[in-house]
Amino acid sequence: MITFGNLAIDSEQLTSFLKQEMRIRDLCKQEICHRIVTVAVQEKGLTISDQEIQAEADQFRHQMKLESAKDTIQWLEHQLITAEEWEEGIHRRLLTQKLAKHLFAHEVPTYFTQNKLNYEKVILYRIVVHNAPLAQELFYQITEAEISFYQAAHQYDINEQRRFYCGYEGTLSRRELTPDTAAQVFGSQPKDVLGPIQSEDGYDLLMVENFLGAELTAEIQTQILNQLFNEWLDRELVYLMHKD
Repeated sequence: MITFGNLAIDSEQLTSFLKQEMRIRDLCKQEICHRIVTVAVQEKGLTISDQEIQAEADQFRHQMKLESAKDTIQWLEHQLITAEEWEEGIHRRLLTQKLAKHLFAHEVPTYFTQNKLNYEKVILYRIVVHNAPLAQELFYQITEAEISFYQAAHQYDINEQRRFYCGYEGTLSRRELTPDTAAQVFGSQPKDVLGPIQSEDGYDLLMVENFLGAELTAEIQTQILNQLFNEWLDRELVYLMHKD
């Protein structure tokens, strides 16, 4: 039984609601994955200290601006959990992170080297208009130096924010682009104008400001580690579901 304000919700009602909302399968998968992690952690002899839990809790409170014990208790009550349940959740997450590092941290550099192209980035500018003739006309005007790419974006792009930033789309990795677009973008030279390319938004003109070589940053290390760990979890889950 869960109390929401002064209203009571029993477990059967909650389970029925989750089924109706098509969310029960994902939650069941998360629970089974937790069991897989628990078994693996025990086999590897991994543990989490009270100091590690306290440090993680302190960091979370800082992020959430929970400056006092009273603030933290009120937040926990709002989340419908106890302090013990919150600490158990922290313990679970830290163990999962420690298991991921134990299993796959040594594989990250090799994976990065083998898939280095996927982590190259590009500073990309983009113009999107509604129709192909306008896109083609802008392409000719830009390549003939009748108007700059930035001026055209500021005047014609359908997106207000991109107009304000003169077409600046952002720093994107190869995997954030469609395969066809990525091939064109990473096969071009800085300042080349590409297009028109039909997209979900309309008709695109693209221009590379600069290419950024792949680096194994802390962020990318975490991405790769999580990917390898999640792939392992999926394999273990499939094995358990089909085990006789």
